[in-house]
Amino acid sequence: MKTAPAVTSSLYTAWVSGCFFPLHEKLKKHTSVALRRQLEESQWWDINRLQTAQMKKLREFLTQVQFHVPYYRQVFAESGFNPAELNSLADLTHLPFLTKAIIKQNTESIKSGIAHDLARYNTGGSSGEPLVFFIGKTRTSHDIAAKWRATRWWGVDIGDPEIVIWGSPIELGAQDRLRNLRDRILRTKLLPAFEMSDQKVDEFLSEIRAMRPRMLFGYPSALSHIARHAGMRGIRMDDLGIQVAFVTSERLYDDQRQQISDTFGCPVANGYGGRDAGFIAHECPDGGMHISAEDIVVEIIDAQGNPLPPGKSGEVVVTHMATHDFPFVRYRTGDMAILHDKPCTCGRGLPLIREVQGRSTDFIVAQDGTVMHGLALIYVLRDLPQIEAFKIVQENLDFMHVYLVCRTDLDKPLQQHIERAFKTRLGQAVNVLIEQVTHIPAEKSGKFRYVVSKVVSR
Repeated sequence: MKTAPAVTSSLYTAWVSGCFFPLHEKLKKHTSVALRRQLEESQWWDINRLQTAQMKKLREFLTQVQFHVPYYRQVFAESGFNPAELNSLADLTHLPFLTKAIIKQNTESIKSGIAHDLARYNTGGSSGEPLVFFIGKTRTSHDIAAKWRATRWWGVDIGDPEIVIWGSPIELGAQDRLRNLRDRILRTKLLPAFEMSDQKVDEFLSEIRAMRPRMLFGYPSALSHIARHAGMRGIRMDDLGIQVAFVTSERLYDDQRQQISDTFGCPVANGYGGRDAGFIAHECPDGGMHISAEDIVVEIIDAQGNPLPPGKSGEVVVTHMATHDFPFVRYRTGDMAILHDKPCTCGRGLPLIREVQGRSTDFIVAQDGTVMHGLALIYVLRDLPQIEAFKIVQENLDFMHVYLVCRTDLDKPLQQHIERAFKTRLGQAVNVLIEQVTHIPAEKSGKFRYVVSKVVSR
């Protein structure tokens, strides 16, 4: 069994991680400190021990849900489902999926009858379906512990200087005096990802150089954009002692990973999850995308809702076993991924996601019905040096809208080249409208999406 990299912290970081943050969590009635210690032990269990513990926890979770959640009391009765008889993860297929539409229609009845101190949350709506839901302190504690564990995999800890490039209105709207004081103590600085003008990114680069953080955290699109801008400005960023760049909330593309790593002189650690589904998986230094299996069950399903084995691409379905107050049971995330059937070389027994492919709306559909990832079109544009930024919107099977930010005027030969390449992949009868724009705005959440398909393909 390998051992995790040692967390090399300053005395100040050790005080924050070992004293201030535990006190902060205790005052908020969170149990994240004890949970993190448990997770750092269970990550080294073999797969059989993990699966046994997971099944025990799943039965206990679903039993509580049956007793205390009106919506699931009815669902279990209609399905003839008895949590006490759950013997394998395959038995979960007897339960229907939970969707955003179902949550919207049954919000109050999905709340546990014994829940208290619930916090109202919402997703940013980048999928086209903003969602309101609730989170209790148990779920929050488990999410903090999972993220904290993954942070320490990379030799950094809470209290190490951190720059966060984020765009969620929830975080940005909460910057009151108390939170500002807390962030100063934690040495965390938040830079809003909404505006990415040259002037604003220049300011970001100055702040990063001044702070010299040990870690970065943000959207891959935002960090790669800042990295590219640094290169264009001739500003060196690899001499600051940054240990790792954590990215999440969007698909991480290979060129983004390379750009961020080269510019900031550090590895890039990918994370997968969402505000609704929780922190699902984190990348370790050996490259494995480890599922937080102590709390989360991941299924991969096909277009008909049937389970798929490792190695097959399908939609991610999540059961989060720390969501007693507002349960997420077989929740369809709308994300596409592939499970791994081999262990990680790091020695952790946690199961792996081999590849996170993005949202189902990041896929496109050709006129003949062929479903392909948006990368099929993205690579056409990324290979063109004249193009600085782009967004592809599939309005329907017959119409593709392409927005381009070009370094020079969009000339006829370039336009014809793009049209030919797109039609080769989508069908010769597809109308490809190419429009040159001055900039491409991010989504309301601050995320950036290269491909959006309005075609219902899955």
